[in-house]
Amino acid sequence: MRPLVGLLLVFIGCTFALYLLSTQLPRGRTLGSDQETGGRSLWFPSDLAELRELSEVLREYRKEHQAYVFLLFCSAYLYKQGFAIPGSSFLNILAGALFGPWLGLLLCCVLTSVGATCCYLLSSIFGKQLVASYFPDKVSLLQRKVEENRNSLFFFLLFLRLFPMTPNWFLNLSAPILNIPIVHFFFSVLIGLIPYNFICVQTGSILSTLTSLDALFSWETVFKLLAIALVALVPGTLIKKFSQKDLHLNEISNTNHLNSRKDT
Repeated sequence: MRPLVGLLLVFIGCTFALYLLSTQLPRGRTLGSDQETGGRSLWFPSDLAELRELSEVLREYRKEHQAYVFLLFCSAYLYKQGFAIPGSSFLNILAGALFGPWLGLLLCCVLTSVGATCCYLLSSIFGKQLVASYFPDKVSLLQRKVEENRNSLFFFLLFLRLFPMTPNWFLNLSAPILNIPIVHFFFSVLIGLIPYNFICVQTGSILSTLTSLDALFSWETVFKLLAIALVALVPGTLIKKFSQKDLHLNEISNTNHLNSRKDT
């Protein structure tokens, strides 16, 4: 019960801090009145129309308060990633619209890694028992896969991140239970999500001309990410194969050594 209370307090504190950031905005000519923001504070977008509206508001506001928009975006992104809240793809698109394709990509990759690591740490401190009790079968299955690929763990984690069907939120929550080193975890997220982040950010850079997000979530995108994920499996497979071969040779060598000692 104590871990759940602790996690709830952290969540409430972070939510309140983000609420203050999004409501107590420095005054400027672009966000100077409630009428100009539709009578509400800044919000998390849930569809293309809201995303385009938020992008236009923030781009105008950024002309006078660039540092504050940067701080607000980073805080919102880390909040979503840290508490495994769905919808980061919309923020990736927003990054492309606000910061351009290359700065937006760099920012998203870093924030994704830092936010996922925050989720890792929160799960390690507060959530191990909760995750294990609510998802016992999934944790058990993932534990077996991790142990099978322990010799090439980084490449296995990289494959999971590149694979388009992997539930990244669950991987973030369960990683401490699986004894995945935090360094392996961080860099697998940083590198493994580059292709998906790139697609989202590039989409955001042409946000004003988009009529739908179908291209982002199309089968073509899924197949591209799947192909990249399969390539990431190759190094891990080779490492695993040669590790087994070396183990087999060592066993043969030890057996021959024992037999020679018996003969003498």
